[in-house]
Amino acid sequence: MAPPRGSAAYKKKDGTLTLSKDQSSVSWTPVAPPGASPAITLAVSSITNLQQTPVNNPKVMLKIFAQAPGTANIEPHIFSFTSPTTARAEADAIKDALSKVIQLAKTGTDVLAAPGGGGASAALAISSAIASVPGGGRDQNFLYDDERLKSDGNLQQSLLMADPSLSKTFVESLRTKPDSITNSQFTSQFWSARVHLLRAHAIEKTQARGAYNVLSSIKPKTVDNTTTLSISKEQIQLIFNQHSLVKKVYDECVPGISEEKFWSRFFQSRLFKKLKGEKLSESDPLDPVLDKYLNHDEDADRARRLMESNVPHIIDIEGNEENHSQRKGNQPDLTMRPTSVDKVPIIRTLNTLSEKILLHVTPNDVDPSLPIGMDEETFNTLALQDLQADAEENRVTLNIKDQSRFFSDDKENGVSTDALLYAKQDPKKVLRSILAGLADTGSDLNLQTSIGVDDNSSSSEDESNPKKGHVGSKASMAAATAQIFAAIAQQRALTDDLSSSASGFSTVQTPSTAGLSTTIFDRLSLTHATTTEFLSHFWSAFVSGDPNRADEISKLVETLDRAMDRIKAVADDAEKERAKEVEKVKKQVRDHYERTQRKIKIDLESIAGGAKAVNQLLGPTIKVIQMAVTEYKKALAAEGVDTS
Repeated sequence: MAPPRGSAAYKKKDGTLTLSKDQSSVSWTPVAPPGASPAITLAVSSITNLQQTPVNNPKVMLKIFAQAPGTANIEPHIFSFTSPTTARAEADAIKDALSKVIQLAKTGTDVLAAPGGGGASAALAISSAIASVPGGGRDQNFLYDDERLKSDGNLQQSLLMADPSLSKTFVESLRTKPDSITNSQFTSQFWSARVHLLRAHAIEKTQARGAYNVLSSIKPKTVDNTTTLSISKEQIQLIFNQHSLVKKVYDECVPGISEEKFWSRFFQSRLFKKLKGEKLSESDPLDPVLDKYLNHDEDADRARRLMESNVPHIIDIEGNEENHSQRKGNQPDLTMRPTSVDKVPIIRTLNTLSEKILLHVTPNDVDPSLPIGMDEETFNTLALQDLQADAEENRVTLNIKDQSRFFSDDKENGVSTDALLYAKQDPKKVLRSILAGLADTGSDLNLQTSIGVDDNSSSSEDESNPKKGHVGSKASMAAATAQIFAAIAQQRALTDDLSSSASGFSTVQTPSTAGLSTTIFDRLSLTHATTTEFLSHFWSAFVSGDPNRADEISKLVETLDRAMDRIKAVADDAEKERAKEVEKVKKQVRDHYERTQRKIKIDLESIAGGAKAVNQLLGPTIKVIQMAVTEYKKALAAEGVDTS
């Protein structure tokens, strides 16, 4: 069989796109001059992706992404098929052949040898070549190998394109990095801290949509009293795979009927309803061509396989009826009675279709090299555990004579910590304190009053008579409540909490941006991300103890100083922005006074934002930077280097 080829233009030059006989490369040869050698030759092992224009697009183009060996750059090649009649067929043939060869090479399966020979050796060469390319032949262990994830440039580029925030952090960190750190060192350190993101993205990319009940998903649409139905090439292929009868009818009818008319009649026919599992009615339209296939048993092969296979009696409904009849008493449920397909068509149809779909799914937990049959572990799993005898216990009994020795806080003298604490107190002072508290209550003994809790008191009285509050007093509880709410507000200002919206359930309604505008907050987030990245670089180099990285550490300290300057710049811009907001509020107050001659008291401190908000949000980061610089100076002082 000749390899697929087609007339295709590349960069507005006519030529021919051909797949080699050994299926190891695809080449494009220009038409002029005649007899010219191929201008472009792409090895199948270097092809990373294929894209083709949709069927409804009049332009037929094939886009091949190829990666040169030893590089991370992927170059796209666009070929436009120019044949006026067979452009789509030529493009489909080349794309299908390339997809098949690439898939077989990735899975390590040999390509069937062509009549001229050499097919198997070409497949082995392709497989080995793909395995040598990082990220090419991804086996099952690819997702669990950190080194392969960190060295896969294509995966990293794909993740950066999918996550704009991460892309901004990467670009900004790369732009502001010190010159002592090379691009490769920075990239390695950057992705070492984000291996989990690479693994999650790799898992997401390897996922693909499996087979589904395609007939039930195809539904006509009515637009302007006109019923239209759209069906793609993939859906047609799924119909042929799931229903061999449709493929047979298509092969017999399409030469005499146009393809568009065939599908239009099929989706309105009784055959379509039968294959979906619906009951036929007298009102269904008749089709003299398609109705003659209604009596064709699509499950004949399935019934033959069931007769040949050994069906377990526990699920063999017909066998149970023959060996253990239930003609007396209550009948089994409708779904447990052996009936014809006409009575309950939907159940048989769905069961048959599910079996066909699962038949093409390769189990990922079974080694294909193992012998077929039930192993011992599966048998033990399916066994009725309730009927099994109790397993004999196989353990070593540990006897401890004095367990108190192992659970005492003080193992030397056996005295608990609380006992040691009470032993240090003077009994006379304790009794004198209790008597003094009881004397304040007078004749009526009230324990709440003795410990300082007075429900009738007010907050103003507590403020006018300041005294040392007892644990549980109203002043103590108010101070504790204020401290808790302040901590909650600070924590929510540091994180983007969804409950901070006006419709949230939280008591403290603090905006997640702490009063900053979107522009300032985005700058703040980007500055925080890049500063954190450089802090990670600094600590990685600082704790390594490598004297060769001393120059790199000094450059990183300079970078951290510049990071403090960037934080200060953001704080200054935020303060200017807040000053404009304050001036705007003052102007509104003046305008209100001119209109009504009434003064309005405003609290300018209640206007959020400004440098205070920036310093509050980046407070932990600033402390870490200061600590890093301090530790660096301590290390220099220990080495006798003057840090002034």
